[in-house]
Amino acid sequence: MTTPSERIADEIRARIRSGELAPGAAVPSTRRIVAEHGVAMATASRVLDTLRRDGLVEVRRGVGTVVAAGAGSARPGAAARAASAPTVDDVVRLAMATADAEGLGALSMRRIATDLGIPTMSLYRYVRGREELLARMLDTVYATSPLPDPLPKGWRDRAEVCARTMWAAFQRHPWAAHVMSMTRPQVLPHGIAHTEALLGAFSELPGRRLDLDTRMHLTVSVFQLVRGLGVGIEPAAQARKDDGLTDEEWMDRTLPDLQAAVDPRRHPHLVEATSNDVDLTLDTLFEFGLARLLDGYAAFLGNPARS
Repeated sequence: MTTPSERIADEIRARIRSGELAPGAAVPSTRRIVAEHGVAMATASRVLDTLRRDGLVEVRRGVGTVVAAGAGSARPGAAARAASAPTVDDVVRLAMATADAEGLGALSMRRIATDLGIPTMSLYRYVRGREELLARMLDTVYATSPLPDPLPKGWRDRAEVCARTMWAAFQRHPWAAHVMSMTRPQVLPHGIAHTEALLGAFSELPGRRLDLDTRMHLTVSVFQLVRGLGVGIEPAAQARKDDGLTDEEWMDRTLPDLQAAVDPRRHPHLVEATSNDVDLTLDTLFEFGLARLLDGYAAFLGNPARS
């Protein structure tokens, strides 16, 4: 009996072999497969795993899963990868490329092992499990997003630099915000520099020495602001990929229904908001939120100057 994943894989395989999906063309994402076929995410992931093993599709960073060049033949490079053992860096780089292109939902130990051309259990020689893999990926994000040297002297300038560096990293790797934990922080050698930079800034206030508890709360609150907004980057990007609409186009389609749902007598402020153009994006929320947070810090510290 044919399983759902095999049936769906056969359908996509037929579209590739018929030329309907040419080399380089995007294939349905896991989310689209779920929506169109009513299957679970795990089933959708198995569909793409099957097509990858057949050499029909490949992951391209920043694009997603596309029809492989020379689809229908052995996947280029597969034999070479199988002949030479990968390194830990190879594992981490491939995992990051997969998460960048398809999101964390597409990342599994089985998927990475398949793409490397090794048995799944062999992957555990490199990392103890998915949690360690994710931690190594996040540490690599920090390693490739260094803070400037030297750092700004004032606490506010330094807080802005730390926040903006992290925000830019999350935009390059939208999954990273989901991996970062504020309550059970991972041990990240390259991430330590970011925490140290802010703790140091709040430890060097002129004429005032803050206790460690206060400095930690000031530091972690900056990171939490960035992470909290950062978790919205990946689903927003995936939604744009799934329906092909920009955020502005989606809002134009949705606005009439939203306006119809708003009662002028009960929701006068929302009537105003939905009747006017408002520049509200993740970037504007980041800029506004960071500025207001640091304004609050300045009032708390009794130090409104940028020092």
